[in-house]
Amino acid sequence: MLKPILMRGLLAASLALPACVQAAALEQFRSFVANTKSARGEFRQRMVKEEDGKLRTSGEVSGSFVFSRPGKFIWTYRKPYEQVLQADGEKLFIHDKDLNQVTVRPLGNAIGSSPAAILFGSNDLEKNFTLSEAGTRDGIDWLQAIPKAKDTQFEKIGIGLKEGVPVAMELRDGFGQVSVLSFTKFEKNPSLPGTQFRFVMPKGADVLEQ
Repeated sequence: MLKPILMRGLLAASLALPACVQAAALEQFRSFVANTKSARGEFRQRMVKEEDGKLRTSGEVSGSFVFSRPGKFIWTYRKPYEQVLQADGEKLFIHDKDLNQVTVRPLGNAIGSSPAAILFGSNDLEKNFTLSEAGTRDGIDWLQAIPKAKDTQFEKIGIGLKEGVPVAMELRDGFGQVSVLSFTKFEKNPSLPGTQFRFVMPKGADVLEQ
C-alpha cells in the first residue's frame, strides 16, 4: 500500500533535464507537505493480495476526507458501510454509524508512523519515515516511505504523486497484503470553518474510551 530505490540515478538524470520537466517524487512530496496546510477530496480503497501467482482484489470502499495540519482530520467511509474517523488534534473518534458506537482514543503520537501521518501529520515526516524515490508507473511518480518504528502495521508505504499532488497510496503489511488508495477531487488549502473538526457525539451512542 514497490519498486527498487532509484534515488541516485534519478538525481543524476535530473541535472541534465530542462527545468520544465516534472520534479521527482521526493521533491514533489516535500513541496506538497511544506505548502499544504489543509486539503479535502475523495478516495477509493481496495485490498490486493497475490494468490497462486495472481493478484486478487477485494473489499473496495469509498468515501471522502478533509484535513488540517497537524493532526486534524475527518476520514469518512460511505460505501459499502458508513464509518467516520475524526481527530481534533487531541483525540481520535471512530464512529460506527450502523452500531451507533463511538471509540475514543488519545491522539498523542498514534499517527506518528502510520499512513495517516503522510497526509495529516506534522511537517517533520522524515523523523518517522525513511523516504526514497521509487520510480514512475503509468505517469505517476512514486515515493517509498518505510516507517522507522518497528511496531507499525505497515512495512512499506508507497505514495504516488502527479503535478505535485498525491493521487495514490499503497500500504503493504507483513502478510503480503496491499491496501491501494486512489485520490480524486484533491483540493489544496481550502477555506475551512474553525469548528470543522469538533466532534459532536451522536445522540444515544455507546461510547468506548481507550
